[in-house]
Amino acid sequence: MRSLATRVPVSIAAVLLGFVALGQTGCDASEGPARGASTRQSDSESNIGQPAQVTAAPGPTSLATLQSKLGLDVLTKPWSGDLDGMEQRRVIRVLTVYGLGRYFLDGPRERGVVYEGFKKFETYLNDKMQKGHLRVHVVFIPVSRDQLIPGLVEGRGDIAAAGLTITPDRDQLIDFSMPASKPIREILVTGPGAPKLGTLDDLAGREVAVRHSSSYFESLTALNERFAAQGLPLMRIEPISELLEDEDLLEMVNAGLLPWTVVDDYKTSAWTGVFRNLTPRDDLVLREGGRIGYAFRKNSPKLAAALNDFLAGHREGTLFGNILMNRYLRDFDWVANALAPEDFGRFEKVVGIFRKYGEEYGFDYLMVTAQGYQESRLNQDMRSSAGAVGIMQLLPSTAADPNVDIPNIQTADANVHAGIKYLDFIRKRYFDDSGIDRFNQTLLALAAYNAGPARVRDLREKARAQGLDPNKWFGNVEVIAAREIGRETVQYVANIYKYYITYRMSSEHMSTREKAREKAGIDPGA
Repeated sequence: MRSLATRVPVSIAAVLLGFVALGQTGCDASEGPARGASTRQSDSESNIGQPAQVTAAPGPTSLATLQSKLGLDVLTKPWSGDLDGMEQRRVIRVLTVYGLGRYFLDGPRERGVVYEGFKKFETYLNDKMQKGHLRVHVVFIPVSRDQLIPGLVEGRGDIAAAGLTITPDRDQLIDFSMPASKPIREILVTGPGAPKLGTLDDLAGREVAVRHSSSYFESLTALNERFAAQGLPLMRIEPISELLEDEDLLEMVNAGLLPWTVVDDYKTSAWTGVFRNLTPRDDLVLREGGRIGYAFRKNSPKLAAALNDFLAGHREGTLFGNILMNRYLRDFDWVANALAPEDFGRFEKVVGIFRKYGEEYGFDYLMVTAQGYQESRLNQDMRSSAGAVGIMQLLPSTAADPNVDIPNIQTADANVHAGIKYLDFIRKRYFDDSGIDRFNQTLLALAAYNAGPARVRDLREKARAQGLDPNKWFGNVEVIAAREIGRETVQYVANIYKYYITYRMSSEHMSTREKAREKAGIDPGA
């Protein structure tokens, strides 16, 4: 069996396949070449796994204030407040941990209990607040385990959702929602060649490796206190890398690198079907009756009320909650197909093209790759009913226009070249103004690629007339676009930007985690 490391996407190539394609309309032909025609999905399709927009109202926390190249400040700059402040910012930051079943990439889509649960919460919240097109959006920020609670306390996230057990120690630092799960147990899981254990007392004097930040560490510490009271040798509780998830530890136990570890019992039903050498010891229980909840900062009564109201109809035990648990944490038959490397073939074939032409025309290649996925899922065979062609969904007439002059766009190389060259033409022709920073030049060009340069020019003038900044997209020209055009272009730009940032961060985190796996001795070729 190939190891987990070879099946979990950890590179930028894998990460970028998380872009979810939505519809888009053709460009206004009145100024410059028309780029293509609509490839809009049906409403029922586009609402499945629909990505969040990352937008914000004007003000000191607006996305329009971003100055860095990547625009990461909106996700990482400390901010503390309750739900009303998040509504004003129009962003709710969910700290989570990348891992199968919880939050992961399945070919071209984000998936997992946390992803689907909080997309449902996003819909619930916006419907309740009647926000219309300018919605409050959930952004997922993958971090290591030991950064979940500090991230909340320090204001680097608003909610932590990563299977956190509600414990007294954690309650001193942060607050929890009502329990989101049924009662769970923490049990010992052993591997091949592990010494025989009759009771938990047989762990006295032995070593057990778990993450220091985990509830398992608390449980083992409590067991050590009992050993001390009984005069038994203490366990050596070995803190292991915070970058290693439960599935990593189970893989190490399965391979004999560790004799045993501690996990929540519900996880064993999934992973024993993948790792065949595991023995869940349901008779060796370290914590019984634990409950999982969503964590948030103290003194957040409005967020607490919203989460609890939502969970009342969506936690485990409800129809929605049970479906998610069965889909991701109990029925793992989909794993082999979901993580097959051929799912990433399209990206691997074209990423070099995006890098080449992104650098040639001065775009971050991850941003234009995000656009390519938004347009076609990076599928060169894509054809629209109006004749738009390939990855960048261009009309042949657009590509043949003297401003682009790439008449044959039937190959991926030429198609991507033409699309990026056209985006560069828009940026230079319509937004090459010293008053517009490079970041907003790109965002406005993306909006024009979708809605047409003339339309965006008109939106900028209306923004100026209403006291908004015509040189900034998020929270300014975007507001006018939402009112004048509707969801289409607002969603288009925000999808590209949000996923560019989120998956860039995911990529960096997963790369670090993979190094930790290698250091721990998990053989990627096993």
